[in-house]
Amino acid sequence: MKENRLKELESAIGYTFRDAGLLRQALMHSSYTNEKHLPKHRCNERLEFLGDAVLELISSEYLFRNSPDTPEGELTRTRASMVCEPSLAICARDIGLGEYLLLGKGEDATGGRSRDSVTSDALEALIGAIYLDGGFTSAKEFIHRAVLTDLEDKKLFYDSKTILQEMVQGAKAGRITYRLTGEDGPDHEKSFHVEVLIGERVYGEGTGRSKKAAEQQAAYHGILQLRKKEKK
Repeated sequence: MKENRLKELESAIGYTFRDAGLLRQALMHSSYTNEKHLPKHRCNERLEFLGDAVLELISSEYLFRNSPDTPEGELTRTRASMVCEPSLAICARDIGLGEYLLLGKGEDATGGRSRDSVTSDALEALIGAIYLDGGFTSAKEFIHRAVLTDLEDKKLFYDSKTILQEMVQGAKAGRITYRLTGEDGPDHEKSFHVEVLIGERVYGEGTGRSKKAAEQQAAYHGILQLRKKEKK
């Protein structure tokens, strides 16, 4: 990747690397290293492993300090909503991370740059790279800036099936059903496509690595549709 592209990304994330090699590695998907016959450890999976741990610690500290009266069980659920795959994919999309990924031709051709599983993993790898390059404080600043934002929306996403059920029951709007409309990808990284119906009408669609995740996304879009109707 050309240096000016890395500079673009550094500008987008608000952090300048001392070691540009760490940033490049964070962007390197396993499909790229396989295609280029590079050693397996050169892809971003090890950085993702590290970044996941850093993210969990910093998000836990944030909730602990900002929700002093909240019990442990609710803190755990809120943290899960903040760092789940779809939430991290939204954060990755906000900084345009998918545009900068190094992907194999097949992964690129099948939409890897916008796939939640790929972009959320890359975001965790980026956190790991920032941690190694600039230490805990730099990683913390990035996570607060890029991840620990719009928490109400993320909580809504995490609880979307329950919230949609309560909204529909309250309005007596009909029965909710989730319908699988398709699946694609290899067995180890399948994508499921689901739509949610209220009565006979489709209110939202979702895609995820599991049927449950796809249903959550569909329910989230269903909630947004219902809210739009209520405002009319």
